[in-house]
Amino acid sequence: MQTANVNLPVTVTVRHEEVTDSLRDYAHKKIESLHLDYPKIIEAKVILDVQKNRQIAEIILFCTNHITIEAHSEGRDMYVALDETIEKIARRMRKQKTRLMKKNRPHRNESIRYLDERHFTEEAMDHPEESEHDPEPFIVIPEKVAVKTMFKEDAIMELELSERPFILYRSARRHCLTIIYRRKDGEYAAIDIQP
Repeated sequence: MQTANVNLPVTVTVRHEEVTDSLRDYAHKKIESLHLDYPKIIEAKVILDVQKNRQIAEIILFCTNHITIEAHSEGRDMYVALDETIEKIARRMRKQKTRLMKKNRPHRNESIRYLDERHFTEEAMDHPEESEHDPEPFIVIPEKVAVKTMFKEDAIMELELSERPFILYRSARRHCLTIIYRRKDGEYAAIDIQP
């Protein structure tokens, strides 16, 4: 997950007044505080318009996948207008993330193949303990995956964006290994692995 927008190019423009360092720093900090992992911000423009009875703050974000998110607010104080605009931008970023999750969610029939249940008689299960004809177990596809530390919500998002049937991660809240997977009814289930 993108935890901070490091070295993000932010352009601050003020109309009808000189831009102060404190206002520029405040706008930079607010933009850098947006830490959603999707859509990733490439560039940000802040336009502050100072008029007689009102002050307008407009923010335009240029993100990956050709996504542009913009919002504006007005008020008597520029700092309050900037805060309201940042809240609107964050809501619109969450909407983009939700749209992506809905778009990439596989249909239940395509996501996981379910095998038919089979029943065996006791005779079929009865065999000598050491047999020469028992096949040797082997690994089909070895895969090395680093176990990430993340929250459950981030693991669900990663599961939605990948083709995997489950995600193994270290829970940031409970500090244990957890497997999260999609059930037959489309909901998610989590299994904690205690040491």
